[in-house]
Amino acid sequence: MQRIKSELLMPAGNLRKLKMAVLYGADAVYLGTPDMSLRTKSQFSLEEVIEGVKFCHKHNKRAYLTLNLFSHNKDVAKLDEYIKTIKRINPDGLIVADPGIFEYVKQHAKNIPLHISTQANITSYLSVQFWQKMGADLCVLAREVSFAELKEIREQCPDIKLEAFIHGAMCMTYSGRCLLSNFMAERGANQGNCANSCRWNYKLHVRLKDGTIEELAIDENNKDMFEFLLEEGCRPGELMPIEEDERGSYILNSKDLCLMPKLDEYLKIGIDSLKVEGRGKSEYYVAIVARAYRLAIDDYYKDPKNWSPEPYLEELRTVGNRGFTLAFHDGRLTNYAHNYENTASLALWEYAGFIKEVTKDAFLVEVKNKLEPGDVLEFIPPMKREGVLLRAYQYEEAKSGKIKQIVQGGDKSIIRFAFSLFDHEDIDELKAKFPPLSIIRKEKALTNEQWERIKFDKLAQKLELEGDFTNEKYKKQRDNLVNSMSEEDFARRFKTNRVGTKGCCARGCNGCLPFWQDKAYERAREILLKRKMGEQLSKSEAKILRAD
Repeated sequence: MQRIKSELLMPAGNLRKLKMAVLYGADAVYLGTPDMSLRTKSQFSLEEVIEGVKFCHKHNKRAYLTLNLFSHNKDVAKLDEYIKTIKRINPDGLIVADPGIFEYVKQHAKNIPLHISTQANITSYLSVQFWQKMGADLCVLAREVSFAELKEIREQCPDIKLEAFIHGAMCMTYSGRCLLSNFMAERGANQGNCANSCRWNYKLHVRLKDGTIEELAIDENNKDMFEFLLEEGCRPGELMPIEEDERGSYILNSKDLCLMPKLDEYLKIGIDSLKVEGRGKSEYYVAIVARAYRLAIDDYYKDPKNWSPEPYLEELRTVGNRGFTLAFHDGRLTNYAHNYENTASLALWEYAGFIKEVTKDAFLVEVKNKLEPGDVLEFIPPMKREGVLLRAYQYEEAKSGKIKQIVQGGDKSIIRFAFSLFDHEDIDELKAKFPPLSIIRKEKALTNEQWERIKFDKLAQKLELEGDFTNEKYKKQRDNLVNSMSEEDFARRFKTNRVGTKGCCARGCNGCLPFWQDKAYERAREILLKRKMGEQLSKSEAKILRAD
């Protein structure tokens, strides 16, 4: 039985990310200053925190501040000034993990709701009940809690708010209680300074009888002579291969959590807050993930019986990820939960830029990644379903009016996209649909290895959902990926063609010269004009048109 409407809680690593999170559908955000909040790379100054909280309240959203480090003596001296500041900011909650800090805040800031961080490792209803008796308003459950356990906790603890992670990076240790980073890099994970040692590549060495240590190089001459396998004591006979390429091995590398396929179950039992990880991730990540979950949550409440995760999953796959896993949702982790082959985040799309200003006749866009002739840009509306596609052949500098063929990302170039380029849009609707801070993305060119990784990750997610752990297709796709790693082919290709009439992608983009003018696409135009923009012809339709 549905208990309450769940809030969507998004990360905010800086002020612009906070505003984008709100614009793209967050009900609440969590943020903090670098010194006290488990994110030393947080880009919030104290003044920006104040502005961010005010922005949230102005838009009827909630803002939670983080104070979730495990304190050392040196941190205690900062608490008095911090509490004075918090009282002035008036956040909707304060996230803490340390019992000492909890008690300090409780005594000195009695009116601020206290949220118990995932760092406190809450995995049972007894722990929730303990914190409730201590005066906590909300408990963030550890990622290790299965859905069955979560459901029981909800039943046993009906009068306190519960929060659960639904998306983002997974930690290889117990809800972030890691010493790897301390040991390997002298950076305290529980002080907000994790070096992500679990993501590093590790190489295999052997100690010879004379005491010397040599790197064991796997090459064409010896690669078929042996295989390295790992056996865990409680799983005798279940041998896990340790693979190594020229970059090393990634035996500690977890895939990213994605509970979109199970989101309806969380909404059904009334989890108060659904949390997305990622204060250190990009603006593009924050906006697209917020939008996907916002639409999914709203659609579930409108029509729970006919709700399906598929359209929202496709949207999430446009954001860089390490492959998706349900993690501990069903209890123990499966062999699909880790990525032993590659540690990089990967997607078919990348951040092209965002709308910095809307003038009377154009969008002014700050560029984030390289733009080239023929690039198809997708403008992503904050709360509308359908984006708008624009094929661009050249770029106008907003300040000088100079026309450029290529624009480099990273130098904060401002490009002017005149509304006249959008030849199939109503201009008033276009301006209303895309306010400042709206996100723009573009297809990303990938190597053969990266294309194989995309296929492999998608198949693994599908099989994990189906509970199929012995699938031959999975083994074959994994072999394809491993083989592609050994290829010295660094050529990159896009999913669709960039320039010219040959092999037009037939998506009907605004500004696409070949599609709208070439007679060869006359029948394709008739078909696509009856569909939403960006929907490509099926293979069978394209085959018929080519035959004509």
